Amino acid sequence: CIKTLLFQLETHTMPNLGEEIKNFDLKTTEGDFKLHDFIGDKWAILFSHPADFTPVCTTELSIVGKLVPEFEKRNCKVIALSVDGVDSHQAWAKDVCAFGGYDKLPYPIIADDSRELAVQLGMLDADEKDKAGVPLTARAVFILGPDKKVKLSLLYPATTGRNFDEILRVLDSLQLTAYHKVATPGNWKQGGDCMVVPSVKPEEQDKVFPKGVTTKEVPSGKGYLRFTPQPNV
Repeated sequence: CIKTLLFQLETHTMPNLGEEIKNFDLKTTEGDFKLHDFIGDKWAILFSHPADFTPVCTTELSIVGKLVPEFEKRNCKVIALSVDGVDSHQAWAKDVCAFGGYDKLPYPIIADDSRELAVQLGMLDADEKDKAGVPLTARAVFILGPDKKVKLSLLYPATTGRNFDEILRVLDSLQLTAYHKVATPGNWKQGGDCMVVPSVKPEEQDKVFPKGVTTKEVPSGKGYLRFTPQPNV
């Protein structure tokens, strides 16, 4: 079993950006359903965890529970995954809620005790194993669009908890740039200036961006650093 998992780990990689995620059959703490049905016409975030009743994972799940209203404002659903069964997840959820200071976990946790999803999504970490020597899932994050395609993927080691404020920031950027001809610069935050994408020609920019465009001068003389106020605020 362990050798098979390690072989599968070598032959499966994380989905590419722009690739449609498979319509997996899911068993969760909120019942059984298909992944695409769960997403519906919304954005979605799938995030994985090494195992139930582990310290870093517990802090992460509790943080996400508190942030669910923020995700809902962004038309985004969240769903977690861990390599244990539904009964274990439900028991663990009580600890998560107690740590987070609320009564009920406001999102489902996928049961993946066979590690089938972890393998197919390239989330197993060959360096992190359970007591039996079986690879655990790394801390993966997938942001999925309403078209069921992967818009972003991140992979953290088991020892490093994720910054979900950063994931909210990235979601804001993905949604903004999906509907407007802009990109977001380094360290951008909601409400900050954006960059005009190269496909917008200089003679078109005033029409496309009525709030105005500022071009930063650089030694090369190339006018590619074009900034405009965030168009949707």
